Amino acid sequence: MRTWLVLGTVLAGVVATGAARAETKLSGTFVADAACPATQAIKSSKNPGNVSTEAGQSYDLVAGNKDEPTHYMIRVPGADPERRWVKINCGHVSGAATAPTTPAAPDAPQKKAAGGKPEYVFALSWQPAFCETKSKKTECRTMTGASFAATNFTLHGLWPQPNGNFYCAVNAADRANDKGNWQDLPPVNLDGATRSELDKVMPGAASQLERHEWIKHGTCYGKDQQAYFADALALMRQVNASPVRALFEKNIGGELTADQIRSAFDSAFGKGTGDRVRVSCFNDRGRRMIGELTLGLAGPIEPNSSLKDLMLASAPTDNAGCPRGEVDRVGLQ
Repeated sequence: MRTWLVLGTVLAGVVATGAARAETKLSGTFVADAACPATQAIKSSKNPGNVSTEAGQSYDLVAGNKDEPTHYMIRVPGADPERRWVKINCGHVSGAATAPTTPAAPDAPQKKAAGGKPEYVFALSWQPAFCETKSKKTECRTMTGASFAATNFTLHGLWPQPNGNFYCAVNAADRANDKGNWQDLPPVNLDGATRSELDKVMPGAASQLERHEWIKHGTCYGKDQQAYFADALALMRQVNASPVRALFEKNIGGELTADQIRSAFDSAFGKGTGDRVRVSCFNDRGRRMIGELTLGLAGPIEPNSSLKDLMLASAPTDNAGCPRGEVDRVGLQ
């Protein structure tokens, strides 16, 4: 079964490594699924220190070797040099993707993906872990133990698939601003109740995350801004009202395994839903923390859609991702 990728931010650029050639800069996290050689160069396979990836370990993603990469450049802490190349089939990507393919029309109707493959990836963040490495962001500086984000999942995004389904009918200026100047993107137009809930459930809205999510992913959703975010928030309510959230809150400061998390989804939403869940972790000063859960869904998504039905309509993923990680608490640890 082909492992599906989680989408995120792509920056086109050029990186010099020996002979000059174009590469695609990426941001996000590469999660190794196996122990694979992490080489200094692709062609020569030179590997100072005989460095290999560790299954379940997360690494900063730096670049792909081309628009449709065969190898990813990752950052391996402690290696010399730190930047290494690995084959893309060594793991999966969380928070990044390869270059976009031709997008669907923004008003295209939602259709169930062929063969049950995920039509959407629904990304849930554990905000305390995110803030360990982003402590200067507004949403992290203002978070306390009493904040919603301290004990609940927060919304990262609802991402139409397949991989590369980005920026539908988006102009060049907005695409350019989405590469880091989110404050210059057009404001998202929501009714008062939806805006209030979004600001709570998506703390990154304090840094205009919702503008980025709409421009890159929402424009390919087939509905307007109000419906896109209202649908995502309705799904978030189901997760945060479930035993999955309770499991995380109970284990703050401790560890959870991917098997425990998947079992919690089976208990909360029905047998088999856990097979549609992937866990992403990252390392911070020797600590492996759970940063995100991604759920495969197949639609159509409506205001009263059952998360259980959407998950079971999607194909299971053959990789649970990070095998275990810490459930971080608020504040720098």
